[in-house]
Amino acid sequence: MVAAAGWWVAVVELLPASVRPYVGGSQTNSVLELTFGYNGFGRLTGNETGSVGGGMGWGQTGWTRMLGAEVGGQIAWLLPAAVLLLAAGLWLTRRAPRTDRARAAFALWGGWLLVTGLVFSFMQGIFHAYYTVALAPAVAALVGMGATTLWRLREHPAARYLLAGSVAATGLWSFVLLRRTPDWHPWLAPLVLVAGLGVAMLLVGLPWRGRAAAAAAAAALLVALAGPAAYAVDTAATPHSGAIPSAGPTVAGGFGRGPRAGFGGGAPPGFDGRAQRGPDGGMPFGGPGGTGPGGGTRGGIGGLLNGSTPSAELVALLRQGGYDWAAATVGANSAAGIQLATDEPVMAIGGFNGSDPAPTLEQFQRYVAEGRIHYFIGGGGFGASQGGSDAAQQISAWVEQTFTATTVGGTTVYDLTGLRG
Repeated sequence: MVAAAGWWVAVVELLPASVRPYVGGSQTNSVLELTFGYNGFGRLTGNETGSVGGGMGWGQTGWTRMLGAEVGGQIAWLLPAAVLLLAAGLWLTRRAPRTDRARAAFALWGGWLLVTGLVFSFMQGIFHAYYTVALAPAVAALVGMGATTLWRLREHPAARYLLAGSVAATGLWSFVLLRRTPDWHPWLAPLVLVAGLGVAMLLVGLPWRGRAAAAAAAAALLVALAGPAAYAVDTAATPHSGAIPSAGPTVAGGFGRGPRAGFGGGAPPGFDGRAQRGPDGGMPFGGPGGTGPGGGTRGGIGGLLNGSTPSAELVALLRQGGYDWAAATVGANSAAGIQLATDEPVMAIGGFNGSDPAPTLEQFQRYVAEGRIHYFIGGGGFGASQGGSDAAQQISAWVEQTFTATTVGGTTVYDLTGLRG
């Protein structure tokens, strides 16, 4: 890890701040702060200065987090089988030589699964259900290795029962996950349950040679993969948007609603991705309440987790050229949507959340005085949060007090080349 990434951290930290970009996510322009704080121990403790909030705002923590409504359908389909097959693999290879590759593989993938799963289960900071993709390689490896190992020992009764138990557990757990969306293909859950229990009984009683064994193995695979395959097809067939992806249908009782409904799994506390929208479909400035610079209600654009979608009028206005930045707005996602639509450079004040001191008010005022920014667009980002910098709010308030606001395509715009009359 040090060889692969440590050199990059060292280069960024050793270069003077004047010759490198600001380290987003940090409050002191330090990649070490970002590495060990916001994206490091802060994810475990919830103490992430400048974030949008940690702790219970990101879902229930504890031993069952990976199995709950928010996360279960994303990764947990084969988790019971993976744990059972890991235990079986370690037991079967316990007397193997130190250099045995099978035992080493079970230790490697088992360590990956358990350590990563425990971190995700108990971390108090920012957590999104899609993070669990990091568990997928370990789950796949353990299920594949464990099933293969037991299949080779299938003449032994214990191997039969362990394989049958894995199939039964997978069918039962798939039934539980599928029943969390009772209106989504309601026939699939009972079919997987009945098939899983039936195949488990066949694995115990049928001869393990010839076509019967091959048929039983194929049926076991179908049971194990039916649920996740259905989720995968649904995900591929459904248009998605936003920064927080999730697989499968919307799950009742889940913390997140998926990108189809706005925020997706792990939205900040107090947010409703369906209701809190600005006039252009983006989040109102400052999040809940729709307050603009200085506290007034403004037409916003974009939001914390969704890219902005500027109107045709706003796009035409910004495509004038001649400036280092065609516009500036609070937050990276708000700026990103405008930049993609206009093909013009847009300044993201405050970084991703709008809570970084980059630029400061003094720096922004200098850019404006030098004629480097044409417009300021209200309604982006979050600004100061979780102890982060309030530079974005200072800049927004100064712009509102100094320049005249106009509305372009439902969005509040300030021309920074002309002072308030």
